Amino acid sequence: MLHYILRRLLIALPSLVGISIVLFTVLALAPGDPFEELATNPNVPAEVRMMLRKQFGLDDPIWQRYLLWLASMVKGDWGFSFQSRVNVDQLILQRLPTTIVVIGLSQILAILVALPVGILAAVKPYSWFDRIASTIAFVGFSLPTFFTGVIFILFFSIYLGWLPFVYRSDISATGWQFFWEHFKQSIMPITVLGLFQAASMMRYVRSAVLDVIRLDYVTTARSKGLAEKVVVGKHVVRNALIPVVTLVALQVPAVFGGAIVTEQIFRIPGIGSLLIDAIQRNDTPVIMAVTFVLSALVILFNLIADILYGWLDPRISYR
Repeated sequence: MLHYILRRLLIALPSLVGISIVLFTVLALAPGDPFEELATNPNVPAEVRMMLRKQFGLDDPIWQRYLLWLASMVKGDWGFSFQSRVNVDQLILQRLPTTIVVIGLSQILAILVALPVGILAAVKPYSWFDRIASTIAFVGFSLPTFFTGVIFILFFSIYLGWLPFVYRSDISATGWQFFWEHFKQSIMPITVLGLFQAASMMRYVRSAVLDVIRLDYVTTARSKGLAEKVVVGKHVVRNALIPVVTLVALQVPAVFGGAIVTEQIFRIPGIGSLLIDAIQRNDTPVIMAVTFVLSALVILFNLIADILYGWLDPRISYR
């Protein structure tokens, strides 16, 4: 397996380089000037602005700027934020853990909801449970996260007053109270993202289980006298989860996109809000670094999905 992982990582490197070239070129050709505020400030001489542009290489050819950026990235230097006046890697390391926690817990919630509901709906197709679950899934998948986020805020924060709707990072509590306060203000964004992903995942689980449950080897297992729970749990679900794993891996970009919107709604100091703020201020080093990190995470999740294939189906070999 180690050779398989190393080979996949070597294959991922050209993908990351290609993604970085496209991102860097698009950002370099995009309109706007990171030092536009200095240009409109009468107290700042034009010579200072030109000196800053020369210092950061903004007037150099795009290919030359890209090679310098790539060499710096390899050395661990992710650049310098024009607006925050700090290193980009510090900004990302401050925000990334919050985003990963919210996304990770939302995906766990989606799996915990989608798997049992989808399996039960497939085991009892066209029953009342199947119809109700499918209807709720269609409604949940049709509603965008920004709409359900506002509904959650109105109901749980304004009407009931149970949960805070603004994420605060300056909590003064200590011990278990500190963790509880952080988790309490993360409940709504995690639930909004998790239920949205569970709605689509449930339909795929149901479809995958229905395809497997009709195969001949399932009928043979039943004819041997095995209990229905054993047939479904051991022979059906494990093979049906292979396309579901692919779906979860492919949904990672959509999850990050939903996290960006959700972070804006609940004012979560995550990497999504950092990206939106950098776009509004035309802070190209931050935009480039954040999008590159998100691309690397997508490739990483696809690698994890490929590894899980072999565990779910022993017929798949790591070669």
